[in-house]
Amino acid sequence: MPFFRWVVTVGVLLIGCSAGLYAATDYPELEQVDLTVLREEPDGTCTVRWTDPYDLVERTGPYQCDPERDPVLKAPDYEPGTNLGWDTGFVLAEGPDKGALHSLDEDDDVDESIEASDQLLLLGLFLTVVGLIGGNIRSLARLSGMNPGVVRRAEQLRETAARTARDHDRAVEAVRRAWRPLHDELVRERIGRLPVTELPGAAADRLPVAELERNGIRSVRDVLDKGAWGVAHASGLGRREAERVWAAARRAADEVGQDTTLRLDADRPDARTVELLNALRVLVEAGPAARDAAEAGDRLAAALEDELSEAAPGAGWRQMLNAGPEERQCVPDAVAELRTLLDEAEREVLAERLNQASVDLLRVADDGTAGLSARVDFGNRPQEYYALLAEVADDALRTTTEPATDRTDHTDRTDHDRDG
Repeated sequence: MPFFRWVVTVGVLLIGCSAGLYAATDYPELEQVDLTVLREEPDGTCTVRWTDPYDLVERTGPYQCDPERDPVLKAPDYEPGTNLGWDTGFVLAEGPDKGALHSLDEDDDVDESIEASDQLLLLGLFLTVVGLIGGNIRSLARLSGMNPGVVRRAEQLRETAARTARDHDRAVEAVRRAWRPLHDELVRERIGRLPVTELPGAAADRLPVAELERNGIRSVRDVLDKGAWGVAHASGLGRREAERVWAAARRAADEVGQDTTLRLDADRPDARTVELLNALRVLVEAGPAARDAAEAGDRLAAALEDELSEAAPGAGWRQMLNAGPEERQCVPDAVAELRTLLDEAEREVLAERLNQASVDLLRVADDGTAGLSARVDFGNRPQEYYALLAEVADDALRTTTEPATDRTDHTDRTDHDRDG
């Protein structure tokens, strides 16, 4: 049962208890009469005489007068010379003792019961009003699709998922930055040994390679270093001819780049190799679980982002009031989809996996003693290092179009040379 329905139920029960307690209270009907005080003690104990308003006869009996009343109402000041005083009291207006004096002190228990009944009534009314108002607000919020709790949880999960994906991307980018200079250096060496006679199209005499060689342009690297205009100027070729030579050299360099890997020398590493080993070790230590979590986090963050953009007005009353009719109309479906995504993530324990992956990916690389721990780890499991590096390098080569020698704005690295 919803919370506010419980509140209303408790409130109604308290009101019922108040009514029952009041009905069970036996409060007598009374009528006020004047009392002639015949004798009075200092503590207010009196003997009084009064006229029965029903039988119209005078009656005498004990009574507890008010000892704090004004002295002029007491003997002998009230009627000098008579030793009489005056007070007021109540007689019963019904029952077998009708007309008999009734002391209000006898009604203390009755007063306490009535006071308790009033307190129960007030508390019950308060809870009932709170329950009705709160329940109506909650119902209205549900009808409008507003659910701040779901939106807040979805935003937190999106941040966690996006953070894990970013952490993995940073770790991969660190490997690429360390790999790229080594890879480019090796590619540059290889194209420096590649003669222009092996340029695409040279064998079919579609390129003037003889003219290039006569003018000192003997390797693919020479072509790329000079550029299209440099080739034209040095060889005397026309602009279009020089551009065809340049384009062929670029294709040749790209082919060499695709076919070139590095061999990691962990025994006598230079600073760049240490940097690459350290970067690789973070991903190797994190393992496939971190990669899978990052990929799942990337997909989840995108899905949550799409739904959160439509569910944004559901984050609170202010957002809902500021939203337009069309925006509010999309909120219920978006919130429902967010709840589905959250439930799926909870079943898959995805938040815990994402957090653990971030912890693993943010481990500080070992820069001490020339990356000794990374070198030792590489020596123990080189296959894992090479497999991971090949994956990162292949992805980098697929996503670039510049020739290897012109990629001055990249700083990645590879592993071992297939030819070397």
